[in-house]
Amino acid sequence: MGAPSGATHWMERRWARRLRGGRGRPLGLLLLAVLVVLVWLPEAPGLQVLRLACFDTYQSRAPRVRRSDSVVIVAIDDESLKRLGQWPWPRTRLARLVSRISDAHPAAIGLDILMPEYDRLSPGRLGDLIEGLDPGLAQKLGAMAGNDTVLARALRGRPVVLGVAGVHGPDVAPAPFPGLAPVRAFGGDPAPFMPSFSAGLGSVWEIDAAAMGRGLISVDSERGIVRRLPLLAGVGGTPMPTFALEMLRVAAGVPVVTVRVGARGIQAVAVGDLVVPTERDSRVWLHYGDHDPARFVSAVDVLAGPVDPDRFQGRLVLIGANALGLSDSQGTPVTDQMSGVEIHAQLLEGLIEGALLSRPAIVRWIEIVGLSLGGLLLVVAVPRLRARHSGALLLLLIGTFVALGVLGYLGRGVLFDAATPSLALAVLFTVMLALTLTEAESQRRALRRQIEQQREAAARLAGELEAARRIQMGTLPRPAVAFPGETRFDLYALLEPAREVGGDLYDFFYLDPDHLFFMIGDVSGKGLPGSLFMAISKALYKSTALRRHGQVAAMMREADAEISRDNGEGLFVTVLAGILDARTGDLEYCIAGHEPPYLLPRGARPLSRLDEGGGPPLCAVDGFPYTAAGRRLDPGDTLCLITDGITEAASPSGELYGRARLEALLGRLGSVTSAAEVAEAIRGDVAGFTGGAEPSDDIAVLILRFAGTASASGTHAAAIAHPAASAHSAATER
Repeated sequence: MGAPSGATHWMERRWARRLRGGRGRPLGLLLLAVLVVLVWLPEAPGLQVLRLACFDTYQSRAPRVRRSDSVVIVAIDDESLKRLGQWPWPRTRLARLVSRISDAHPAAIGLDILMPEYDRLSPGRLGDLIEGLDPGLAQKLGAMAGNDTVLARALRGRPVVLGVAGVHGPDVAPAPFPGLAPVRAFGGDPAPFMPSFSAGLGSVWEIDAAAMGRGLISVDSERGIVRRLPLLAGVGGTPMPTFALEMLRVAAGVPVVTVRVGARGIQAVAVGDLVVPTERDSRVWLHYGDHDPARFVSAVDVLAGPVDPDRFQGRLVLIGANALGLSDSQGTPVTDQMSGVEIHAQLLEGLIEGALLSRPAIVRWIEIVGLSLGGLLLVVAVPRLRARHSGALLLLLIGTFVALGVLGYLGRGVLFDAATPSLALAVLFTVMLALTLTEAESQRRALRRQIEQQREAAARLAGELEAARRIQMGTLPRPAVAFPGETRFDLYALLEPAREVGGDLYDFFYLDPDHLFFMIGDVSGKGLPGSLFMAISKALYKSTALRRHGQVAAMMREADAEISRDNGEGLFVTVLAGILDARTGDLEYCIAGHEPPYLLPRGARPLSRLDEGGGPPLCAVDGFPYTAAGRRLDPGDTLCLITDGITEAASPSGELYGRARLEALLGRLGSVTSAAEVAEAIRGDVAGFTGGAEPSDDIAVLILRFAGTASASGTHAAAIAHPAASAHSAATER
């Protein structure tokens, strides 16, 4: 039988051909987008289970190593029940237990025990339990202090924290806890973000009033395993710290718990100097260690005889039950069952040792970006590679995710999800491999042609940029060509673009045989746009300088107007321009937002800066009235002009070269006799500092040294004879 026509009809539709065309890349990209969205969703069905299983694997394979014995658990264990009787014990026994522990001066004691009802074994209540009790005896018993009173006396004045269980239910009336530690919030109200309970179940008022603190002991599991605990929760509308956090507060003697709230939720909770970053609902990830018997002391041993005071002194002591049938055991990543009191101890140790796990938002972005890049790599590479090579690529990507997860967990305590992105990449790889098997040869030829075209375009662009660099550098004058035989001054300049072409500039030429014009500038743009604006600015400024002979301020104002006229991109340029009278050393200069020039030290005179005169960069403020400043240079004085690429040059570690380092170098160069030596010393020092790091900005240096000796030879003599020809030559030199 032939296949039904409808079975293949949809395969020939345009959308189907597009999806399976391009060697499967359109469908691969669509599938990758779906996978990215699924991995991004925190509660995606099935994926959340896989993600949590990945986190559990980290802890089960490499549990936290206990680095201190600052937390001790006094356990009401099976041996204690066997020797002292069934639970609940009379609260006088708990009072004696607390007193014995307190005698060793612990930092704080936490009772992970709920006592919501009065002790039925109190002397005054035995008459209701024992029928036919002699009335006189009943009266004497009634006059004795109740067990709750005895326990309250044992707690009063001691650093004891009581546990409170959060309860839910519409019919549950919130019970007040007047002794709760106040919670001070910064940045907003934490109530909308933290977990909340309708009410709290604590101890009877007499016992509760005697304690120094109250903390939430409720433990919520995620699919049967306790991985996270909140540091704060709302109980009856009131913020309450968790049991471990409250013990730290009482131990530190801090009156309040502080919480920092941002726009997306709670960011951190603090007790004194201890600041704990949290998730948006105040939860933290527990970093579990293995069950350690050294963490426990049996309650019967504490009650039966003296205990080494060093066992409790200065430590956080928790009292709780771990006997079979009494403890509220929960599953954890390291064991199937762990008592609630040990879970609180694990949290305490994590807070004290700074060993909590974390899953910051940046980690999720890294997972998504890693999946996106890895998926794009598979979409691009699988159609091009042989099956075994693409399979090796998939294994490499999965291995990278696993390595990141293991290294993040072991090195930084960061929970990096390696499982779900790896699964997503495996699914994407399978689909892409199946699609690649069709039309492989034709698509490979098309891809080869496309790659060749891209290479040609890249080579053409590289050649054009190199040509642009040669043209740009060729427009810059050279002192040996511009001033042959000149001995009245020594000038040297250099420019190193950060890219193929740059936005820094300099220029110098004679205005007449005795007046030297020089300038240095820095365009706000970089690369090709900056280089174009640099060329325009340099040409317009030179034209203005030749028209405004000998008037620096007027040059600056007219150049500002000329350059601003067709500046559609809103670029600006900083400029330092000056005119030096080569006969007398008189210097007139104007600074338009540029680095002021340095006057190098000579003799007893220190390094100084010429920072008078000028205004904002050109094209920044329309019609600004620029003013000039003057200075007479003595023979031997040296000016140093730079662009900010010098001071902002960065080392491989990100440190900036800085003005202080430059000034220290210039201070040592005061005796240098050559402008070239000064410029090359600056270039060499900056190069040594950056250590081959990629430059972030163009570098330009112009050094002018006034000698004060007249020259009348060569080209300069000709310029004296024909000043008009000299000016024309300077204008058309390049």
